[in-house]
Amino acid sequence: MTQPHSAVLHRKVALVTGASRGIGAAVAKQLGEAGAAVIVNYASNRGGADAVVRSIEARGGRAVAIQADVGDAAGVERLFREADDAFGGRLDVLVNNAGIYVTTPLQEVTPAHFDHSFRINVLGAILCCQAACSRFPSDGGSIVNISSLAATKGAAGSVVYSATKGAIDALTRTLSEELAPRNIRVNAINPGLVITEGTRAAGFVTEQLEQEWKAKAALGRVATPEDIAPVVLFLASSASRWLTGETIHPTGGVR
Repeated sequence: MTQPHSAVLHRKVALVTGASRGIGAAVAKQLGEAGAAVIVNYASNRGGADAVVRSIEARGGRAVAIQADVGDAAGVERLFREADDAFGGRLDVLVNNAGIYVTTPLQEVTPAHFDHSFRINVLGAILCCQAACSRFPSDGGSIVNISSLAATKGAAGSVVYSATKGAIDALTRTLSEELAPRNIRVNAINPGLVITEGTRAAGFVTEQLEQEWKAKAALGRVATPEDIAPVVLFLASSASRWLTGETIHPTGGVR
């Protein structure tokens, strides 16, 4: 059996929500390669989650896929209960990645759209933080929230989505203060445009949009999930032990 090529998270346990594809999948694989046992959460894409687990295991790591809707309190309770069963009740890293993005012009926003977006993107993160904090060891842990450049740089048609990400930024700052006495660090990353199978399949990423972002980015290209995952690993590891309440913008130089 091959061994993970890095051990910065050796003997750690990490939970990544929304990890069946895209950024979440890349993050789960990165944490697994760094030595963590990984809970790969998914809402509906069981095949994708299983593929992530197989990828981690093929490199000598440990992982398990667990289905749960993070916006549902009972679902989150079951997610963490099954994670306890899989890895002995320990948790060191929580990555709140699960989220939905729906482009909706202002005049088409409905209470149902608002409620659904905030339930998944914001309430889901809060519920998972609650559950994680009761499982972090006495020497602390790390929470990494996946926010978005949309929190501070809005785009037409994203009023609700941008509002949810602004809430995630506020949640990050607030929890970093509240949880600091327990040495639980809370940080966020706010990527710009990231090319994933989901954004392509939804028709969100067009050739025109991609070219516009390439022109804006100082590094001259659009991000992939593999560009984002190492930033999460940094925040999850002891290398960032003096960071909490921070927001990192991995945007390739787009501001």
